[in-house]
Amino acid sequence: MTAGLPAEVGIVEVGPRDGLQNESTLLPTATKVELVERAIAAGARRIEAASFVHPRLVPQMADAEEVLAALPQRDDVEYSGLVLNGRGFDRALAAGLREINVVVVATDEFSKRNQGVTTEEGLRVWAEIAERAHASGIRPVATIAVAFGCPFEGAVSSDHVTELARRIADSGPYELALADTVGVGVPTQVHELVGRVREVTDAGLRCHFHNTRNTGYANSFAAVRAGVSTLDASVGGIGGCPFAPNATGNIATEDLEYLLSGMGIRTGMDLEELSRTGAWIGERLGKEVPALLGRAGPFPSR
Repeated sequence: MTAGLPAEVGIVEVGPRDGLQNESTLLPTATKVELVERAIAAGARRIEAASFVHPRLVPQMADAEEVLAALPQRDDVEYSGLVLNGRGFDRALAAGLREINVVVVATDEFSKRNQGVTTEEGLRVWAEIAERAHASGIRPVATIAVAFGCPFEGAVSSDHVTELARRIADSGPYELALADTVGVGVPTQVHELVGRVREVTDAGLRCHFHNTRNTGYANSFAAVRAGVSTLDASVGGIGGCPFAPNATGNIATEDLEYLLSGMGIRTGMDLEELSRTGAWIGERLGKEVPALLGRAGPFPSR
C-alpha cells in the first residue's frame, strides 16, 4: 500500500438508482432486482436501490416500492433510497428503509429545475426530513449536488459549498456526500473542498463523481488521498445527469475497483463479477456501457 493511502475504502453501488434513473430504457422490476442481486454477489454491501420521486417525472423509478419489497434481506447488506421531500420520506419509511439520501443542490437554478425549490428551500427540506429520520431511527445522508460546478450558473465556490456543509451539519447527517453532478471537477478542487468541509462537520465524508470529462477516477483518487472514506459508483458506469450535455455516466464500479485494488486498497468487491454485471446490464439496456474494464479485462489476465 502506498504511504498516505487508507487500507480500505467503502463503495456505495448506485447503479440501481442513479444509474437506471438516467437511462432512457425502462427496465422491468425483475431486472432491477436481479441487478441488485448481481451487485451483492460482486461484493456490494451498501446499495442505493430506489428513488422516491413522482413516477410521471421519473418513470424509471415508478416501481420503487415493488423493487424494495423483492430485494433479498440480508444482515450484511444495507439499502438506501433517494428522498426529495416529505412525501418521498413517507414512502421510504413505509418501505422499511433504514437509510435515506436527501439532495441539497448548491445552485438555485439547478435546484429549481431538478427539485422545484431554491437552495435555501432545499436546506429547510433537508432539516425537516433529517429530524423525522432521526425520530424514526433512519440514517439521513445529505448530498450536496453540483458541488464542483453547475451547467446553468457556472463555477461554484468552495466558500459557498463549505457554508452549505456547515448548515447541513446542524441537522446531524450520518454522512455528507459531495457530488460532481455534471462531471466538471478536477483533483485540486476535490482536495481543497474535502479539506475545507472536513473542518465544519463530523459526519463521514463521501464523494459522488461523474466521468463526463474523464476526470472521475482522478477525482476519486484525490478524494481518497484527502481522507474520504466512501465513494459512490455505478456498475457499468451507467447513468449520468439529464442537465449535463453529452454526459457519459457515473464512474464505473469495476473501473474504480481496478484502480483501488491496484493500489492495495480493499473494497470487498469482486472485479470479475463486477465486469460481468456491467456487461449484463449493458445488454439489458441495449447499449455498450461506459466502463472500460469489461472491454480490456483485468491485468494480469488469468
